[in-house]
Amino acid sequence: MYTIYVGDKPIILTTKVEKETNFKSFLLKSVNIGKVIKLLTTTDLQAVHLIHNNHEKLLKLFLKLLPNVVAGGGKVYNAKNEILFIYRNSKWDLPKGKVESKESIEETAIREVEEETGVDGLKITKPLTTTYHIFKRNGKHKIKITYWFEMKTEFDGKLFPQEKEGITKVKWLDDKASQKALENSYANIKILV
Repeated sequence: MYTIYVGDKPIILTTKVEKETNFKSFLLKSVNIGKVIKLLTTTDLQAVHLIHNNHEKLLKLFLKLLPNVVAGGGKVYNAKNEILFIYRNSKWDLPKGKVESKESIEETAIREVEEETGVDGLKITKPLTTTYHIFKRNGKHKIKITYWFEMKTEFDGKLFPQEKEGITKVKWLDDKASQKALENSYANIKILV
């Protein structure tokens, strides 16, 4: 099973056929993805299930429905075990961004965290869940695939929000503050934190 978000509403890729309650089901092979996005954004429907009988093909078939944007990002811990958050588009988020040519996904994740926050001395400690969400740019829908990594740093300097990327704040948040920030965040970020 895979979950792709449209806003905070999930598209669930599954092999199981279930009785529809607060969701609708469609066959993945013949689905009109534009119709699905519209249903999720303009109705009170809570989710959409896209069904295919082969689990191995679920994600591969889905990713063919829209152009893909690949990104890397970090859930960064400092020496006090606080998590690095950015504030952009009136929501708390974790730093991430698109792959540039000839970069590994790990290099992308580190570069993006550095650019968006001013933090350096980053070390990847482990890979985290890959997230998927649909967004709209220039009138076209795309699927963002974000590869996340847990990182650690001893960085103790000044934080610099990358304003040209729309980031207005960068903060280290402890457990309590992280939970509060998640109340105004994205579904994908809630999964990671």
